[in-house]
Amino acid sequence: MDGLLASAADFKAGRCKDRPLDGLSAALLFEKPSLRTRVSFEVGISELGGHAVYLAGSDVGLGLREPLADIARNLSLWCALIITRTYSHATAEELARHASVPVINALSDREHPCQALGDLLTVSEKCGTVEGTRIAFIGDGNNVCRSLTHLAALSGAEVVLAAPEGYELDGPSVEAASRGGSVTLVRDPAEAAAGADVVYTDVWTSMGQEAEGEERACAFRPYQVNAELLARAKNNCIVMHCLPARRGEEITADVLDGPRSVVLAQAANRLHAQKAIIASLMGQR
Repeated sequence: MDGLLASAADFKAGRCKDRPLDGLSAALLFEKPSLRTRVSFEVGISELGGHAVYLAGSDVGLGLREPLADIARNLSLWCALIITRTYSHATAEELARHASVPVINALSDREHPCQALGDLLTVSEKCGTVEGTRIAFIGDGNNVCRSLTHLAALSGAEVVLAAPEGYELDGPSVEAASRGGSVTLVRDPAEAAAGADVVYTDVWTSMGQEAEGEERACAFRPYQVNAELLARAKNNCIVMHCLPARRGEEITADVLDGPRSVVLAQAANRLHAQKAIIASLMGQR
């Protein structure tokens, strides 16, 4: 973890000029629409010397027109790397089982590891360190929450999660993250935000959960990140959101666009974090 963060910082500062994809191609196999993930990966691949081949799920009939195993084996013939953004985590796992090249999870319904690594780079820059920081995640125990909790706890942060009943991070994920560091579940968002260095939130309804939108909005309404909640945190706390955001729902516009918000820094750091991941994987090969 420390090595990846250091590598990401080196790429960002221009200290690392490695081009591990020089003359090679990388496949971007995306079922879900994307702004930050697609552009940051395409730019990163180019800066590492490679060529990105973008494939929407409908382009290849992902898992419908032919088996995932055949897609993985064929892409491995032409591409040095497969980057996938899928609805189901099982899809990413099956692609990885059958590919003979590295497969990067650019988002699934279970994990969002590239986002989490970029987030920790941002915390390190803005707070001076990840170790010892109090990170309050307010909202759904979703893929972003899961990956952030794992990596932040592993890096020595104190992670406090606040969610309504039935929407908290699952027990096995909490247990696994707790083995690496401090993870606490609370019901009251004010308790989570108290003394926090970082207040993080995400949308209440993710892609694929639209049918639950009204029910989720009702359950999460007391978990909005607003000025009143921020008053519980440290005066110099930072506000994080992986974007896209719904102003007026999980976060108010004055907070998202305010002086404590570092959401654009998070988006920028996706590029550097992902370059570090690619460089590490290609170096191992």
